[in-house]
Amino acid sequence: MISKNIKKYDGFVALGCVIKGETPHFDFISQSTTDAIMKLSVDYKKPIGNGIITSLNKDQALLRSKKKGQEAAKAVLSVLKNF
Repeated sequence: MISKNIKKYDGFVALGCVIKGETPHFDFISQSTTDAIMKLSVDYKKPIGNGIITSLNKDQALLRSKKKGQEAAKAVLSVLKNF
């Protein structure tokens, strides 16, 4: 969705959650998601807050979800404020 709307908005916040399972998919998905967000941000010179939680279980994800989105949004706003 970010790449589809990259020219419409000044900044973005990517939100999601990846919980580790029994296969190595967790590592691949986590790394490729981070790489894609970084590439979009650099290529289009737009701030993208990474609010994607990577956790080992649901309880850990729920605990981290209380602040992760807010932290990502604050990071984007602080960059936009300095333009």
